[in-house]
Amino acid sequence: MPLGIIDNRDAVAGALFLAAGLAGGALATAYPLGSAMRMGPGYFPLLLGIALAVLGAVLLLRSLRLSAGRETLRGSLSWRPAAFVGAGVIAFALLAQEQGLLLATLTLTLLSGLARRGARLAELLGLGAALSAFGVAVFSFGLGLPLPILPR
Repeated sequence: MPLGIIDNRDAVAGALFLAAGLAGGALATAYPLGSAMRMGPGYFPLLLGIALAVLGAVLLLRSLRLSAGRETLRGSLSWRPAAFVGAGVIAFALLAQEQGLLLATLTLTLLSGLARRGARLAELLGLGAALSAFGVAVFSFGLGLPLPILPR
């Protein structure tokens, strides 16, 4: 019996989680691991990488099934959400240092919100404003991270 994918979304998500977990685990080994009693800087990232890789492997295996020659594919990939969410993350990364946390978070929220068909601009602006204020309160004031709040 041939092995077939029964859910494209789970297969892609599992493969991405597996790849990210393996890459993170490999990068974590460049730092001293230490022991469970005296953890080094690479210990926790290695554990997170292993956990993410295991989760990805389970998700990937769940998406596969032995099929008796019949097509069992369900679920299709939606490129619109992936493109808009990816664009939002890239925009945030490019804007955060120069334009400030407020504008970067608002841009991230607006672009990511466009991934949903029928998104309303007023809702996205309200959500963006709330998330921007929350981000500034937590990261700039609460944690004291050296991120500019407003454009330079």
